[in-house]
Amino acid sequence: MSAEEEIRSERIAKIGTLHAAGMEAYPAHTGATESIEHFLARFEHAVADAEPVTIAGRIMAKRGQGGIMFVDIFDGSVTLATGGNARMQAVYQKSEMDEGHFTLFGDTADTGDFVSITGPAYITKRGEQSILVKKWSMLAKSLLPIPTEHFGIQDPELKLRERYLDILLNSELRALFVRRARFWKTIRTFLDEKGFLEVETPVFESSPGGADARPFVTHHNALDLDVYLRISAGELWQKKLLVAGFPRVYELGRIFRNEGQSREHLQDYMQLETYEAYADADSGNIFIQDLYRRIVKDVYGKYSFSINGHEVDFADEWKELNFCTLIAEKYGVDPLNCTEAEAIKAVRDNQIQVGEELNLARAVDHLWKSIRKGIAGPAFLVGIPVYLEPLAKRAADPRLVERVQILIAGSEVGKGFSELNDPLDQRARFEEQQSMRDKGDDEAQRLDEDYVRAMEYGMPPAFGFGVSERLFSFLENRPAHETQLFPLLRPKPTITP
Repeated sequence: MSAEEEIRSERIAKIGTLHAAGMEAYPAHTGATESIEHFLARFEHAVADAEPVTIAGRIMAKRGQGGIMFVDIFDGSVTLATGGNARMQAVYQKSEMDEGHFTLFGDTADTGDFVSITGPAYITKRGEQSILVKKWSMLAKSLLPIPTEHFGIQDPELKLRERYLDILLNSELRALFVRRARFWKTIRTFLDEKGFLEVETPVFESSPGGADARPFVTHHNALDLDVYLRISAGELWQKKLLVAGFPRVYELGRIFRNEGQSREHLQDYMQLETYEAYADADSGNIFIQDLYRRIVKDVYGKYSFSINGHEVDFADEWKELNFCTLIAEKYGVDPLNCTEAEAIKAVRDNQIQVGEELNLARAVDHLWKSIRKGIAGPAFLVGIPVYLEPLAKRAADPRLVERVQILIAGSEVGKGFSELNDPLDQRARFEEQQSMRDKGDDEAQRLDEDYVRAMEYGMPPAFGFGVSERLFSFLENRPAHETQLFPLLRPKPTITP
């Protein structure tokens, strides 16, 4: 029997001891009258009135012997408010409570258990704010031991596989997820204040659209139809809502891309997409700056960050960089005039690693990605060739689109553009994308007849913008999967006896 199995067996036996004493191990009701956060906030008053209170929480530490025990209780209440550590000390003293219950606690309670404690506010000789326990009850008996807080979980894989324990033991990690919630709440508040309507669009699509990405495919049994999990947060659906007469819409939702995984890339993640009628890329730039500055100020209380070896100050002036100019200066290739062969040769000559078959668009994109790594930002990237963006309006130079990408710490962290609303141009670009797809580019977009038909009824000029949770992971300066509560992992191997 392993050490863990032995502990589990001992704790199951303790459940029998509790039942024999007339105490339930997993009751439905707690009797709690207030949280630790509230109790500590009014502690001086609680000492003065000496009235008993009932607190419920988890035992994080248990020490002492003989006639007195000291127990640290954690209930998470302060974590929800501030990201801090929500705990207090409970003092079990034999002379202050029923002796049988005192002994029962000592014999059956372990770190990890959830208990209810009742008693008055109490200040120890060392001046520690506590509760002097008069009675207690078990709320949930833990069968497995939690690691000690001092050492925590050391194995990086186990940290992710048993994420709940790492969060419990690591106050910094708990605070991170409080910030993540505040990150999305700040975005939602910002958009609501500007009159945007939050919408929900389908996750299953008969034709995935709105991005260049490889989708997940599943089968819809009721309709006997293969469907795709969406690769954008409803881009084409939201633009149909512009046709429907809503001037400002946004969605915060999960999207899914069946592609590679890296420090920056995940297969399922949160995405924001917004669409504003009668706006364009110029006004959109102001909108984006305001949004990002609002996020960093409200969530972090600062504008300067160290990210992936770059120093980034969101309060600085955001420079405008030209896509074609940067590539021409670096590699001697003009994305607007070069041939497909010339672009591919530049990739090969500069030993840029690629994991796909190259065409003009993919080769130029790889040239750009090798440049962006050295750009700290924040900056706006402009001057994008039309063959790289099938959904954006053409610029004054019809070979370009009015698209802007947000550059932060060597990567693209947000994208927006003046939306293409010419149905004839849209159809032509979709057909070109479909041709690329037919030749083997499985990330090229599909011809979406329903979307083109909606556009033919008339769609107003608009600015669309999207940013994913990558922005949050960058602000935290952590790999993307570490900033998700429960990142997808391969199943734990089954050990056959």
